[in-house]
Amino acid sequence: MEPVNENKKDEETLEMSKQKKLGGVKTLPFILANEICDRFAATGFHANLITYLTVQLNLPLVKASNTLTNFTGISSFTPIVGALVADAFAGRYWTIVFSLLIYELGMILITISAFLPQFHPPQCPTQVNCKEASQSQLSVLYISLFLTSIGLGGTRPCVVAFAADQLDISNPKKQAKGWNFFNWYYLLLSLASLSALTLVVYIQDRVSWGWGLGIPTIAMVAAFVVFLVGSPLYQKEKPEGSPFVRVAQVIVAAIKKRRVEVPVDDKLLYENKDLDAGISKDGRLLHTNQLRWFDRAAIITQDDTTHLLTNSPKLWRLATVHRVEELKSMIRLLPFVSTGILFVMAYSHQGSFTIMQARTMDRHITKTSSFEIPPASMAVFDVLSVIVTLALYDRLFVPFASRFTKNPAGITCLQRMGVGFFINICATLVGSFVEIKRKQVARDHQLIDQPTHIIPISVYWLVPQYSLHGIAQAFYQVGKLEFLYDQSPESMKSTAMALYWIAIALGQYAGTLMVTLVHKYSAQKNGKNWLPARNINRGRLEYYYMLVTGIQLVNLVYFYVCVWFYTYKPLEDVTKSSEEGGLELVVDNNIVVDVTNGHEGKEAKDT
Repeated sequence: MEPVNENKKDEETLEMSKQKKLGGVKTLPFILANEICDRFAATGFHANLITYLTVQLNLPLVKASNTLTNFTGISSFTPIVGALVADAFAGRYWTIVFSLLIYELGMILITISAFLPQFHPPQCPTQVNCKEASQSQLSVLYISLFLTSIGLGGTRPCVVAFAADQLDISNPKKQAKGWNFFNWYYLLLSLASLSALTLVVYIQDRVSWGWGLGIPTIAMVAAFVVFLVGSPLYQKEKPEGSPFVRVAQVIVAAIKKRRVEVPVDDKLLYENKDLDAGISKDGRLLHTNQLRWFDRAAIITQDDTTHLLTNSPKLWRLATVHRVEELKSMIRLLPFVSTGILFVMAYSHQGSFTIMQARTMDRHITKTSSFEIPPASMAVFDVLSVIVTLALYDRLFVPFASRFTKNPAGITCLQRMGVGFFINICATLVGSFVEIKRKQVARDHQLIDQPTHIIPISVYWLVPQYSLHGIAQAFYQVGKLEFLYDQSPESMKSTAMALYWIAIALGQYAGTLMVTLVHKYSAQKNGKNWLPARNINRGRLEYYYMLVTGIQLVNLVYFYVCVWFYTYKPLEDVTKSSEEGGLELVVDNNIVVDVTNGHEGKEAKDT
């Protein structure tokens, strides 16, 4: 039997050697190039879509805005399905491949409809008594948007986690590398968005919508090809089964034992390293005292002993501490996911109302220039502020902040999110004052009742609110992305990324609900409305911005309450460099506890 064992060991060694050669930094050009093309296509496709709906399809402003936010919301909600498919059976690689194909199909369909005149109604330059698109014409649009939503649902939760598989940044001892990765990731995507907002939007406004949508479609083909080229180099992690099944097992087991008293000593709870080996490669989650009701799932009762003797526990009756803590970790993240809903709602108007404001303003680059900035291209200031903020974050902000906080990262993820919240509040408040100024100029020049005429006020008045929203995203969204990835269980990284996009989805829906309710309840008998269907000059958009500002202030207080009660996940990390196999309890990014020797407060060497 010894030769057989030796051959088996040789095969395992050879397999491990092959695995080590896969992944690494060399895969990033293919993954990030795919993401850059993907973001370029998605931004070019969605950035100016409000103009396509109102000008090409002649939809009223509120209907067009709600259509846009609804489908944007769907594309942000479908990632939970993509995460389920990837983690349960398909794996992240194949989920990304098939999702790119579906997304491309949707873009091809809407591009064809933009080229063919029978798919849109007659043009209406005056925006008075316009004929809206028919139901059949809108059906083509809806099918296209639905396909792109499904495609994005597969790529969004998987790409970041797939890149993490290549870099092995899920290990808590390597969080510094992960932090840098998230900044570079968001920075490169912002550069791609910047290219789309300048090039693609200009073509849509000045050349044709057919080519304006065709170029993003071609970019999406390039994204697919680039991703496939790098396939031989990728580290493709095998799915370890659906995390949703494990969560359900813990809940069911806890319900079955709801009458059983939880022991005071947590060492009496069930643990099985072999059973959890595939879902705890970076270390097992240790017991926490929060949400102790779920600990019942790990209590060993008389009915469980028979199965334990054969090392085959019934997982719908008995769960390990690690699996219980997986559920606890995800529950602890949910309040922070919910805080992002109103954050997204606050800037969801950037793709609708702010563009409508820009269309009424003087968009010449200079007073003597004949070139006009396309309304949707004003979002370039949003993206530029993201790029500048991320570029200066490492070089200026982190060294400055670390002098006061003594944190090598400058501030924690949660502190970074809090800063983003505050800046976002300032952005909507500034937006209300800009709208007051815009309408005052319109009154001074008797243009209130002429929505198609240009008001003699520079579009650059919108730059402050665009820039503040961009800075807020650089702080909040990147901090949240890092926080969710860092604090989620290793086998549920795709799920954590899906939660990131679900918050965006719910934020878009909240924006739709907000606009609908404001439009309905601000209507007066004389026809006045905060958000009118056609003439924005007759509206009260500044009141809407002030209302959103007040809601965000309440949300900021809620966020700080969540921070106050949050407990970081404790992780038992096997120190690979130790010959004795010592254990370290990683509490957060900076402090670890040596479980073997009992030393507390030791600085993490790699952070």
